[in-house]
Amino acid sequence: MTAATGIWPPAATPFREDLSIDMERYVAFCHQLLRDGAHGLAVLGTTSETNSLDLEERKGVLEKLVNSGINPAQLIPGTGAASFGDAVKLTKHAAELGVKGSLLLPPFYYKGVSDEGLFEFVSEVIRRVNSKRLRLYLYNFPQQTGLIWSPELIATLRGAFPETVVGIKDSSGDAKYLNKLLEKFPGFAIFPSSESLMVDALDKGAAGCISATANTHVKEIRALYEGRKSSQAAAMNKRASAIRTLIASFPLIAAVKATLADQHKHRGWHRLRPPLTPLDEKQTTALREKLAAL
Repeated sequence: MTAATGIWPPAATPFREDLSIDMERYVAFCHQLLRDGAHGLAVLGTTSETNSLDLEERKGVLEKLVNSGINPAQLIPGTGAASFGDAVKLTKHAAELGVKGSLLLPPFYYKGVSDEGLFEFVSEVIRRVNSKRLRLYLYNFPQQTGLIWSPELIATLRGAFPETVVGIKDSSGDAKYLNKLLEKFPGFAIFPSSESLMVDALDKGAAGCISATANTHVKEIRALYEGRKSSQAAAMNKRASAIRTLIASFPLIAAVKATLADQHKHRGWHRLRPPLTPLDEKQTTALREKLAAL
């Protein structure tokens, strides 16, 4: 199985008034992202509010998407969890559905754990899932987890599991770290989490981009991905980066959902599960006006 490449939005999750998943709207949105240019979907990620969903909801989302006709090879779900057992259950379930791979956070409750401990965590997940289909993409988001997949640990994991540990999504925003990975691991599927970093990273061997703002502007990001060598590349990159910077100047998940509410003309997109909260009216208006100006 070849590793993933291209633009993979971490699809946002719409909620009903009772905070249950609006599954019909969610499935339709995922199909639209694919029609609009996404190569695949990094579902159940941070922007999806996945750590506010329980295990059955997370499994149900995947099953609904596959049953709706989306090719499992176009799905890289987040299967990380604070609980080791939950991470195994979610990763095994995803592998059995035939997904492209699983995006694995480190177990994020305990801080200050060693590379040895993280190696044992990944090793046990792989051993207990026990599937030749399993492909793992590490998820590096130290601002949220308090942990980092160090280059030394990645090298050890790749050496031990070369057919299984195939890539990483880097949400650190640390260009030095990203560039070190790109230099040290040619052939590893490395995805920055922002289109602002994508063009430079692609030139250095990155696989693509998994960006929150691909929820709202996937057509533009796909056009930039395809046209990065064209004469319009600089202008496209400037515009895409400006949109990203603007949306990320607000609380990111809330701003993505506020933008989706405008684009889809459905206020339900504003809803977030506690403890996250939506943008207030003043913030929403400011974001709308600034996006319109762009």
